[in-house]
Amino acid sequence: MWITSSLDTILTPTAVALGNFDGLHRGHQQVIQPILSVQPQIDSRQPTEMLLANPVAQLTRDRFPLDSNLGESELGYSTVVTFHPHPQEFFTGQPKKLLTPLDEKAEWLKRMGVKQLVLLPFDQQMAALSPVEFVEKILIQKLQPNYISVGIDFHFGKKRAGTVKDLEKIAENYGIKVQTVPLYLCENGERISSSEIRASLEQGAISRANQLLGRSYHVVGSVVQGQQLGRTIGFPTANLQLPPEKFLPRYGVYAVKVSETGMKSLTETGSDANFELVNHPGVMNIGCRPTVAGQNITVEVHLLDWSGDLYGKTLNVSLEQFLRPEQKFSCLDALKTQIKADCLQAKEILYPM
Repeated sequence: MWITSSLDTILTPTAVALGNFDGLHRGHQQVIQPILSVQPQIDSRQPTEMLLANPVAQLTRDRFPLDSNLGESELGYSTVVTFHPHPQEFFTGQPKKLLTPLDEKAEWLKRMGVKQLVLLPFDQQMAALSPVEFVEKILIQKLQPNYISVGIDFHFGKKRAGTVKDLEKIAENYGIKVQTVPLYLCENGERISSSEIRASLEQGAISRANQLLGRSYHVVGSVVQGQQLGRTIGFPTANLQLPPEKFLPRYGVYAVKVSETGMKSLTETGSDANFELVNHPGVMNIGCRPTVAGQNITVEVHLLDWSGDLYGKTLNVSLEQFLRPEQKFSCLDALKTQIKADCLQAKEILYPM
């Protein structure tokens, strides 16, 4: 997949899906689906080759050649266009916690079959563009789209003044078709939105969040050195270092499935065939570890019935069920007893008889 934050290195012509797409939930997938020339392969594990043109700060890495499998469909290169940083972060001046940080979002898009990700730098100049200027100067001139897909509630331009109707009218002048995707609802009629997913995660309602996402919620991070306290009580844990902008669910203990480098860093290449861990059962704790007077937020994973060295590796952890909130125990023995119970409960959930 080709990733660029430069308007001068966009592959054209394009078939464009526009939006912030934080979470890439089921509603977002409906907006992206029309631009794809092939059915999405969410579970494919293919080598990733890409070039980062004028990369943003988080993506400053060595450059890699363009993916030889990158193909142009009849409509053009399937292209997701999003803003970076998130507009809300620009206007408030406060960092925004994301369901899918940039690396994670890019990996999901690649697996869906998207060929290009364009990161529009959201700055004062971009925020000042009128709806007409945004369409003509950015979309028409730079992306040269043959087709545009947006959600029915999409807004654009200065003060979000532009509506889907405005986009259709402007695009019509250039002979460009605009596909407006209606709101996507769950089977129970509930609206799917990133806000609802965040609310569910904050409550520990993992099943509901996963239903809205259309997949399990993931945290992806590298294993770093911890205090190794878990090892002393018989439950060694892998301490994960997550992107600082990653949205964390309710503090507590979760039944999880763990894969090694299940989502590789954007610029990592190579075979995925020899993963040591694939959907391995585990228990994850998110919180401050009050029993041992912890101060910082930590994310720790204990792998059930497994031993080995994970330092320096990247783990992809899918959250399957919330087990219990974080709590302070009177002593380490009480904590150990509870962890044993957590592990048994996780086994029953992940691998029911």
